[in-house]
Amino acid sequence: MIPAMPATAATARQASVTALRFGRVATMGTLAALILFAGVWGSWGTAQHVMLTKGRERGTIRVTSCAGDTCSGPFTPVSEGARARASVDIANSVAVRKGLTYDVVVKPGTGEVVRSGPVGILYAWVPLGGALLLASVVVAGGLRSTRAAWVLAGSGIALLTAAFVTL
Repeated sequence: MIPAMPATAATARQASVTALRFGRVATMGTLAALILFAGVWGSWGTAQHVMLTKGRERGTIRVTSCAGDTCSGPFTPVSEGARARASVDIANSVAVRKGLTYDVVVKPGTGEVVRSGPVGILYAWVPLGGALLLASVVVAGGLRSTRAAWVLAGSGIALLTAAFVTL
């Protein structure tokens, strides 16, 4: 049999347990929010060009050569105000293959292009999909909120799967 603690000791113990629980929730909540913010930040650099196309040069690129982490080819404009270019660069990834033609948007002030349309949007948000998966682990383990964790994980898996299927 455990001896009963005095009322002041029990109150102090409960206060410290509450403070530790609050500290865990605050720390893990901040970490999950930071992970999600980093995912949005990492995605927005490309997504802004793909999603906000008004006034941007849109067209197609026919990939003619790839070297290192970039591919290049001639740019053929399809939007009003866009000008043809002999060569523009696009990131060499699993989404780009030599000899194929892709719909693209030119990043303003550069000779760089990014994929456009639904494929470009999904591909631009891939970093957020990874962040959703990572945040789900933090939410499940640190915040002990399994429903929210499953929603985050399901959203991340759906986004990554959609991006993979459309490539």
